[in-house]
Amino acid sequence: RARVPEDAMIKGMKLRIGAAISQDGVTWGRVEGDDPSGACVVPYDTTDTNVADVSLNGDIPEELYCGWPEVVVNPVDERDQKKAAKDKTRDNFFMYYSTMLKETKEKAIGYATSENGFAWTKQGIVLQPTPGTLDGAGCARCNVIKKATLDAEGFWKEDKNGWIMFYEGVSSEDGKHRILAAESDDLQSWRKIGLVLDVGESGEAWDAKGVGSPHVIRLDDGFFRMYYTGESESGETAIGVAKTLDLSSWVREQAEVTFAFE
Repeated sequence: RARVPEDAMIKGMKLRIGAAISQDGVTWGRVEGDDPSGACVVPYDTTDTNVADVSLNGDIPEELYCGWPEVVVNPVDERDQKKAAKDKTRDNFFMYYSTMLKETKEKAIGYATSENGFAWTKQGIVLQPTPGTLDGAGCARCNVIKKATLDAEGFWKEDKNGWIMFYEGVSSEDGKHRILAAESDDLQSWRKIGLVLDVGESGEAWDAKGVGSPHVIRLDDGFFRMYYTGESESGETAIGVAKTLDLSSWVREQAEVTFAFE
């Protein structure tokens, strides 16, 4: 399994997560977090003098950085809405973030929870590399969505407890990045499903070297569409699209580009 040397200097090792709000989705204002730096989620490191300010739940491993946040709203059943509104201890938000474990130098995905979306409590690691598999060298950059199907009337019907996470796995065999998936019933315990989008088949494909950073949306025709980052063998990167009906069998789409001229 690939290891990071103890004395390696890695760009982005001091990554922290902040928050910003907007009324129009265009202009954003930062919200100061609890950390002295202004961040709302920081790596858990016992050598940090501000470690006492990191909110923890239980015993979690030390981390080298926190980045690429994915925040999910924990839904409330209609019958429990009034009760949930008064419950200041409810985990209304779940954040999944990419990190590197200080002891093993493994890339993993951690999670934190929050009642208000600004003050977060770290809960631990939800996905770690599985030796000898397509994520044996790391797990990172995820996207979490609710499982759903389109009903006969054309409306999306969400599963009550079904969630799926798409994430970037790094192979310990060839070092390439691929998009894998995991599923959960409670947003806390995740079961790995396996590969959902491989690298381009041809060595000349624009995404032959790696695919990652998935983001999935639902379409009105019953399909799910995934936007992802791809890298060619020459190192050039671009954004691609793929679609599926069942969240497991993905087919690349050919993007159509239209240019408007005055």
